Amino acid sequence: MTFQTLAIISVVALLGPLLAIPRRWSLPVMFGQLLAGILVGQTGLRLVDPTDPTLTFLADVGFALMMFVAGSHVPMRDGQLRSALGTGVARAGLVLVPAVILGVGIAALFGTLHAPLYVVLIASSSAALVLPIVQSLRLRGTPLLQLTAQVAVADIAAIIALPLAIDPPNAARTALGALIVSAAALSLYLVLSWLERNGSRIAVHHLSEQRKFALELRLQLATLFAMAALAVYRNVSIMLAGFSFGLAVAAVGEPRRLARQLFALADGFLGPLFFVWLGASLNLLDLVDHPQMILLGLLLGGGALLAHIVTRLLGQELPLGVLSAAQLGVPVAAVTIGTRSDLLLPGEGAAVILGALITVVASALAGGRAAKKQARAAETTPAAP
Repeated sequence: MTFQTLAIISVVALLGPLLAIPRRWSLPVMFGQLLAGILVGQTGLRLVDPTDPTLTFLADVGFALMMFVAGSHVPMRDGQLRSALGTGVARAGLVLVPAVILGVGIAALFGTLHAPLYVVLIASSSAALVLPIVQSLRLRGTPLLQLTAQVAVADIAAIIALPLAIDPPNAARTALGALIVSAAALSLYLVLSWLERNGSRIAVHHLSEQRKFALELRLQLATLFAMAALAVYRNVSIMLAGFSFGLAVAAVGEPRRLARQLFALADGFLGPLFFVWLGASLNLLDLVDHPQMILLGLLLGGGALLAHIVTRLLGQELPLGVLSAAQLGVPVAAVTIGTRSDLLLPGEGAAVILGALITVVASALAGGRAAKKQARAAETTPAAP
């Protein structure tokens, strides 16, 4: 690991915001960063060695931080969201039915034992991906609250289920570890709530702001790394540690100043580094050597879209059903865990990412269509007297 490598990663990661600039595309920043990693990694120019231990460790730190940020973005304190929770849970549950059928069918077609993994991938959604699209397009109304609830429920469920699904033989040990990490996150929520009620958090905030100590950031990072250490000790993915801690912080309420600091650290350095590293780790040439994996990726992406538009049966508009299928965090986590533990078949990781990218493009198009429909509805609605 050298400064030259860091410079290359920092420069190519700019492809992320460059591709995200056109609002009509609605592409997430991580899409371009992943593509940049593919270009400079094993598939492309081989300028970045993804097996470098230091780079791999920094990528793990970025992964934990990105999952923490994703969890903190779930609007746990939104009262209106809670009112839409019932509809969201029902729709997320409905998606699971075709996901099971499609996941088992795809696994049987390819002769793999990864049916549980495919089910989780097809049924998953990404709050960290959908919410920015909704916000950037200024989508509003009750259907959007129900969509947000559905995506949040599916995201949380998928992140909990993924470690169990990707390695079924060790599911019991993983479940125990996940329970311990979740209990630690719940304990942190209770402690943070108590500190909020007795004014300690406010006192620390004012002291840190006045003296420029960045105490909140230091404490959050220390807690995040302790949670990650617990997860590693219990043989659980740091994905669950970061996400559950993020949910705890979201439930208490994240100070804006801390959110800005975390944004700078996650989106300015460690997040891009993680996605470039992940892209560099993928060898898409495996898809050439194993062309059946291209079909696998197409089926996973198409299956996710098909499973989510079934929510039309519960009154969800078709564009919002497609938008709810957007996924990247869970597939990325699956590839990260699977690659690290050597659980995936040759080319399977690239197929999983291909399927995820299909949902990203489809959701971007669906979001644009939903925005146009909302604009037309606003134009035809008579103004209040």
